Amino acid sequence: MSISVDDVRSRIGQALWLVTVVFAVLLATGALTYALDANEGNSLVEFVREAADRVDLGIFSLENGIKEFAGKNAETKNALFNWGLGAVFWLVVGRVLDRVIRP
Repeated sequence: MSISVDDVRSRIGQALWLVTVVFAVLLATGALTYALDANEGNSLVEFVREAADRVDLGIFSLENGIKEFAGKNAETKNALFNWGLGAVFWLVVGRVLDRVIRP
């Protein structure tokens, strides 16, 4: 049983796509926890927010992101805008990598 190079490239492309989708879902779910005013003491909410903070690359962070809102509901607006853009970024990167790597 031999594995072809095309099969390996296809699997790598699929794996990268899956990883980037997971990153996008983490960011979108993290933003949703702010929008729904989720209980910050809940360990699942805490986990999602910490994971989203790790995959935002610092570019899409809540404190120093692409756009910073001030005033009423600024934290929610920052989360929805910056982490939402981060989610879209990961989906685009994942799709581009998938298309480049797959045969």
